[in-house]
Amino acid sequence: MAARSLPDSPTFVTASEREVWQRAQRQLPDDCIIVSSVRIADRHKDHEADLVLLMPDSGIVVVEVKGSHVWVDNGQWFIQRREGPDRIYPVDQARDAQYALRNYVESDPRWGSRSRVRWGHHVVLARTELDPEFATPNLPRWRVSGKNDLSNLGERLWDTTSLHQKDARTPTHDDVDLIVDILGGRLHPTKNPTAIAADREDHAQRLTMEQANLLKVTRLLPRLEIRGGAGSGKTVLAMQQARELASGRLADRKLRVALVCYSYGLASYLRRELLVGQRSRQPSFVGTFEDLGRRWGLTDFGTRSDSDFWEVELPRLMAERAASLTHDEKFDAIIVDEAQDFADDWWLPLLGALRDEENGGLYAYSDERQRVFARFGRPPVQLVPLVLDHNLRNTRQIASTFVPLAPRGMELRGGNGPEVTFVAASAEDALDVADEQVDALFDEGWDAGDIALITLGQRHPVQVERQESQGQQGYWDTFWDADDIFYGHVLGFKGMERRAIVLCVNESGTRDRAAERLYVGLSRATDRLIVVGDPDVIATMGGEDVCRRLGLG
Repeated sequence: MAARSLPDSPTFVTASEREVWQRAQRQLPDDCIIVSSVRIADRHKDHEADLVLLMPDSGIVVVEVKGSHVWVDNGQWFIQRREGPDRIYPVDQARDAQYALRNYVESDPRWGSRSRVRWGHHVVLARTELDPEFATPNLPRWRVSGKNDLSNLGERLWDTTSLHQKDARTPTHDDVDLIVDILGGRLHPTKNPTAIAADREDHAQRLTMEQANLLKVTRLLPRLEIRGGAGSGKTVLAMQQARELASGRLADRKLRVALVCYSYGLASYLRRELLVGQRSRQPSFVGTFEDLGRRWGLTDFGTRSDSDFWEVELPRLMAERAASLTHDEKFDAIIVDEAQDFADDWWLPLLGALRDEENGGLYAYSDERQRVFARFGRPPVQLVPLVLDHNLRNTRQIASTFVPLAPRGMELRGGNGPEVTFVAASAEDALDVADEQVDALFDEGWDAGDIALITLGQRHPVQVERQESQGQQGYWDTFWDADDIFYGHVLGFKGMERRAIVLCVNESGTRDRAAERLYVGLSRATDRLIVVGDPDVIATMGGEDVCRRLGLG
């Protein structure tokens, strides 16, 4: 057995330092610990110990190693270097490092009231023969080893404190273990996934705002369709465009602007971000398509499951109301986020609400691969296409899982993060397993406000209870609750994101637009993603490439 080394495989500047370490490790008892390259800073200077030997029942010895040929001339030490002789101070180095290290250990609160143990220092001249009777006033022979002493170096190092130095007690195994802990420092900043995510989020935000320069380039184009995959910054760009049009920064005057979407959750987010600050710089309207109908006086909307009403009757009623709007009630520009969710007839009341129906601003932000509803609407006017081909918001690990389902040619620029985790579970057990994975995220250090559990099939019971007891608006208000996780469904979470998400694939994968649902679900986490589901279902929904990227073979 050999003495333990910290670190296990240290690196050394010279071959002689490695040789001394190897000999000490082989020759000292196996309960000793050899710590390499210890640096200590005090108020006077920085010190470095080539080796520190922690030897139970002997003492703590700081070792200074000199590898090239060394000699003493008129009481001064010299070493032969490539450039020529160089004056050195090996005894001072070893002694000062010993005292600095001893003071550091004994001043640590963990050392407490323990009495002092034996400390010493030793100089090893690995390439210099020493006479058996060598001595200087500050370096007795027992405190220095030469080339001719290396065969029994371990014994000489042990004797430095066990035989020749008896001014204190010998350290116990407990003392040695404590010194190892103390040399590791104390109260280190711990790895905080939330803080790391915040740093990455800042970087993604900078990239997104750089991308916003596109708005200046296209400011003279009143009809645009901005296409981009998940995480490409479409929503951030839409909000920035709404701000700048409303404030007059993208036009020669302040414009009356509407920002419209389909999702309740996305509308809630857009309002929180845009309807703040000076009212004169805010968009005139931010909300869902049906919210716009309410603004125009409609009151009866039924449920979203009535497709005939939503896709035919509602847009007809809204088109009638749009035709009766006054000039002041109409808009100079309308921005539609998640435009792939809009039915054909929804565009007619939007065009009718423009002050200039032929030349007024119409801007659609879309991702055809996120078309999770069975409707295929397109604006009835020509829009100039603009493609965003970068993923900025998700880590590379997360984005790589949904690249096979996304628009082609996405460049992943979101930075690195934790690996995506897949946990196998049947559709029937997936909800229970997903709840367990939420606990795993807490164990990793994520805060409640960072986490969401998103289902693809049946809604989580907590989501059902919150929607029934609080209504849609109250339910979405809980999204901003930093003290609780959020429970949602992939259909309602489009356009939204959270740092850490458990995606629960609790369905068979055979329903329409299953691949699109999976794509949306995989792309909602920005930093940490856990997928729970049946591997066969994942294969049915996403194909072999997605399975491979999730580590399923």
